[in-house]
Amino acid sequence: MGDWHLLGRLLDKVQSHSTVVGKVWLTVLFVFRILVLNTAADRVWGDEQSDFICNTQQPGCKNVCYDLAFPISYVRFWVLQIIAVATPKLLYLGYVLHVIHAEKKRMKKEIEFDGQDYKLPKYTKSNGKISIRGRLLRSYIFHLVAQILLESLFIAGQYLLYGLRLETQYVCVRFPCPNKVDCFLSRPTEKYVIIWFMLVTALISLALCLLEFFYMLFKATKECVSRRQDYTVTPVTPPLKAYKSHEEILQNCANLDLEMQGRKTASGGAVNEVAKNAENKKIGQVYI
Repeated sequence: MGDWHLLGRLLDKVQSHSTVVGKVWLTVLFVFRILVLNTAADRVWGDEQSDFICNTQQPGCKNVCYDLAFPISYVRFWVLQIIAVATPKLLYLGYVLHVIHAEKKRMKKEIEFDGQDYKLPKYTKSNGKISIRGRLLRSYIFHLVAQILLESLFIAGQYLLYGLRLETQYVCVRFPCPNKVDCFLSRPTEKYVIIWFMLVTALISLALCLLEFFYMLFKATKECVSRRQDYTVTPVTPPLKAYKSHEEILQNCANLDLEMQGRKTASGGAVNEVAKNAENKKIGQVYI
């Protein structure tokens, strides 16, 4: 069995950049998939080909019958499945590190050129944690979609390749076998339990991915609505009053006409008074 230490360290860094549901998904991946695969499944399925016994001594018949019964080893299939579903997480981690590095570089330049006038970090909180918003939120949703698709494809692939039952006896009719050959699998019940355990954990992981996807989709919708409200410009003038009847509209128009006439009369009187004062001043002047 391969060493999972490198993958474990990389996925451990993803926990600080994930939601609560994402951390639960990583726990299920570590404990119930990688650990069980590394300890129990590898030992249970380690003798799958050596103890695959057929009732013939025809050279090559056992190999082709085993290939017919198991097109790909269960253990290798699960290893490929874990690596595939963990790849979007690793790609998201790389994108987060890139965004945070670019943000720190921008802030450093702004501090050097502008002194104290610099923008606050958008993706880094005051406690050092990552804020999943904006580009990070969209990339998080995209990587969840990729996880859901990959997990669904592998679950469907396991069903199409092996079905939901593990046979204790396989009847093989294939060249170079001379006739019908009966082949028998060692410890079929134990292998059957491991198969269903790995299948159930895969379904739980898929359910967690779906739950996290809908949660992040709700969060993205909420953020979009709040951003639109921030950019909404409130009108300076209040909206027109809805009048109850036609008489009120006519009365309002008449009041406006009277008000305008009063303003004109007042302004005209003020102008006449200013002109009279100016004429009186001119009369009182003495020319030499």
